[in-house]
Amino acid sequence: MNEDDWGLTPNHPYTAGVKPPITATLTWQGDLRFTARTGATEITLDSESTAGPSPPQAVAMALAGCMAIDVADIVTKGRHPFTALEATIVGHRREDPPRHFVRFILHFTVTGNVPDFAVERAIRLSREKYCSVWHSLRQDLEFDTSFEVRS
Repeated sequence: MNEDDWGLTPNHPYTAGVKPPITATLTWQGDLRFTARTGATEITLDSESTAGPSPPQAVAMALAGCMAIDVADIVTKGRHPFTALEATIVGHRREDPPRHFVRFILHFTVTGNVPDFAVERAIRLSREKYCSVWHSLRQDLEFDTSFEVRS
């Protein structure tokens, strides 16, 4: 069989670098808690934030996680080894329903012999090109980033 028999030609989305659809199943656990499963992983979503993050907290963590993974990958590929990377995010929400996010502040702390320009470039590329979570959020959302490098 060749690629055409499978429908996976070089221009097919999955062979051209497009990720397959994400499927998640949420199962009610009582009160306002759900177990969310995707593939072999699961997390608990809890509106009270006791058994797991609330859905808005999960969104903030997803944004910080997406950008932190990008920054780590880009800095590493630029041959700038680091010994630690921490991302701290603060999300501000509207007071009235729907209480969507209106602003995120994301700060990276990178430890190691990494030049500032490498971290700045990685953050910019993540935000402008790679972070799918950021590009899935509202376009009127304020988003400030900052960083520090510790040796």
